Amino acid sequence: MATLVAMSQVRIRPGDPLSGTLRVPGASKNSGCKQLAAALLARGTTTVTNAPTVADLEVMLDVLTAIGVKVERINADTLSIDTTAHLNPEAPYELVSLMRASINVLGPLLARCGEARVAMPGGDNIGQRKLDMHFRGLEAMGATLQVSHGFIEASCKKLIGARITLDFPSVGATENLISAAVTADGVTVIENAAREPEIRDLAAFLNQMGARIEGAGTSTIEITGVDELSSVNTELCGDRIDAGTFLMACGVAGGDITLEGIRFDQLEMVIVKLRQMGMEITVTDSGLRAQADKRLKSVDVATLPFPGFATDFMPMTVALLSVADGTSIVSENIFDSRFSFIDELNRMGSDIRTEDRHAVVRGVERLSGAPVRAFDVRAGAALAIAGLRAEGETIVHDWHHVDRGYVDLPGRLASIGADVIRL
Repeated sequence: MATLVAMSQVRIRPGDPLSGTLRVPGASKNSGCKQLAAALLARGTTTVTNAPTVADLEVMLDVLTAIGVKVERINADTLSIDTTAHLNPEAPYELVSLMRASINVLGPLLARCGEARVAMPGGDNIGQRKLDMHFRGLEAMGATLQVSHGFIEASCKKLIGARITLDFPSVGATENLISAAVTADGVTVIENAAREPEIRDLAAFLNQMGARIEGAGTSTIEITGVDELSSVNTELCGDRIDAGTFLMACGVAGGDITLEGIRFDQLEMVIVKLRQMGMEITVTDSGLRAQADKRLKSVDVATLPFPGFATDFMPMTVALLSVADGTSIVSENIFDSRFSFIDELNRMGSDIRTEDRHAVVRGVERLSGAPVRAFDVRAGAALAIAGLRAEGETIVHDWHHVDRGYVDLPGRLASIGADVIRL
């Protein structure tokens, strides 16, 4: 399956307030990639629905194909993953280097094949994201690992249950260790586990396959190993980062929008902050309604692991605060290089100063359109929504980064009244 190649420039002009209803797409990037990797654990055909195309998902499908999985896209939102054949437990560099989530095949390959050779992962340049916790957890379960010539080489006779305490509630490490533990001998307990909704989704998917996982969504997860898993049909949940992006776009441009297919609990901390800024957000039968009829006011924001304010929301939040009334302090506590987009935002006339992990954002009435560059998926989305309140036109270059995690963000913004077009 060919990796998605997208146009690389998007033009944004200011316009009327946003208005209309959108269906939030499935979380192909943050949930879909992880569940597709976990499908390696069961022989048979797994069907995944509500899985629209984004570039990162296409990379994961390419990785699975290289491993020996038969992949078929049945329609725009449905995938068939046939893992019946003998697997080649190697994930090649040219694919894994494109996306960090490729590391999620390490645990499933080790559990099913007893060995794995996975290239060191790539992805967004937003700071150091070491693999120590992945390695220490797998070694506690009886695996032998080494890094040689850019590849992680892992092997084991049989994984065994262990008690693992993570230094930090890493989402990736938690996902990899859960996947490795579901067919291990005995009981595995992961302490200080990540609690993100995507962890609950992965555990629910594996339990549907026959795993025995308790405590997902809490800081202590207990996995009792089973002999084998079965392939299933599953549906991805709505993409909370996508939904949050549209809430913030509404805050920047003003308007009245309804988002269907998303739950309040997936976005609670974001909604708390947006309400403090003056947005009206209500829960509907099918999702959320957001209204912004005046300039919002500043708030302070600090990123933290779930249930705190997610780091993925930070760039869009800074874009919103850049046109809010007052001064805000934004603290980035997860990644050490996530403020790189702020220089681009300042090119648009924002007044933002950074020091270490903190940014002081002094809101201005309006920004000024300018050519800017997307350095990663969320930074590009932030620049686009900033353009909704910038005089003239904003051209976001290197838009392919944004397509890694969003389903046609320009087209969907345009569908609710934004003046956004791919060039």
